[in-house]
Amino acid sequence: MALVIMGGWLALTSGPRSVLADRSDGVKIRAASVPSDSIQVDWQLLASLDYRTGAVSRELESVVGREVKVPGYMVPLEDWAGEVSEFLLVPYVGACVHTPPPPPNQLVYVRMENGQSVPVSFWNPVWIHGTLTVEKTTNQYGSVSFKMAGTSTTPYEW
Repeated sequence: MALVIMGGWLALTSGPRSVLADRSDGVKIRAASVPSDSIQVDWQLLASLDYRTGAVSRELESVVGREVKVPGYMVPLEDWAGEVSEFLLVPYVGACVHTPPPPPNQLVYVRMENGQSVPVSFWNPVWIHGTLTVEKTTNQYGSVSFKMAGTSTTPYEW
C-alpha cells in the first residue's frame, strides 16, 4: 500500500500489515479480536463503485458483506469527541472538515458493533476492521456510499 499526495493532503491508497500496539503519540487504539483472514480493501477498490448508478464492480462485489480492513482517517460525527462509536472513514486527513467532501464512493460510515467506543485518531491513519456493505447514507458532511459494522481499530503502519 502507498501514501500519496491528493489535493495537497496525504492520502492512503492501500497499506501494509497492521500491528496491535499503542501509537508513539500515546493514543491507545483498541483492538478486539482482529481476524487474521480479513480482506484488505483499498480506496481504489472502493472508487470502483459508480455512486451515480449504484453499479458495483465485480472485484468490489466479491468483498461486500465480508470481513475486511480498510485504511484511512477518522472524522467523528460528534465534534471534538475523544471516543466515538460512529464516524466517517476517509482516504486523507482533513477530508470533509475543511474542504469539500470526497465523492460518496470515497467515504465509509462506520458504526462500531455493540456500541463499542474507540479513541478518535484525527491525524494518524488507522485500519478499521469489520463488515463492509454498499449502503447510501447522508450526514452533515454529505452522501456516503459505504457502511461498515466496525469490530476494531488498529494503528496503520507503513
